[in-house]
Amino acid sequence: MNDKLHLVCPHCHAVNRVPAEKLGHGPNCGHCHRPLFTGHPVELNAATFAQHIGRNDIPVLVDFWAPWCGPCKMMAPYFVQAAGLLEPQVRLAKLDTQAEPGLGSEHGILSIPTLALFQGGREVARQAGAMGTRDIVAWVRSHL
Repeated sequence: MNDKLHLVCPHCHAVNRVPAEKLGHGPNCGHCHRPLFTGHPVELNAATFAQHIGRNDIPVLVDFWAPWCGPCKMMAPYFVQAAGLLEPQVRLAKLDTQAEPGLGSEHGILSIPTLALFQGGREVARQAGAMGTRDIVAWVRSHL
């Protein structure tokens, strides 16, 4: 493993190089100086999706959801809890498919919520349907 990891800031979306051994020590962004890990999912849109998927050296778990979706609303607090448990080894992110229908379509999202795990810029696993915190964490860890 490379001793420096590229991490995209959840605030300003700048790419940072962080020594792997400092990953768990609360690194801050070199550009905006805010924490690189917040224990909360990053809200993605068309402008930031490719940057986070393609430039993070850690896996990125994306929750494809929509505000009108009941199961999506039910799963939202569990996804936040999973972020607190999986960071800094995994970045969690959310993409509103109602606001960004092109990205949902581009990634073949047929039902929501759908979780997609990306590593090295490519999707490596997908799971449709709402899950609880334990199930999200177990599912992600089973694919790493």
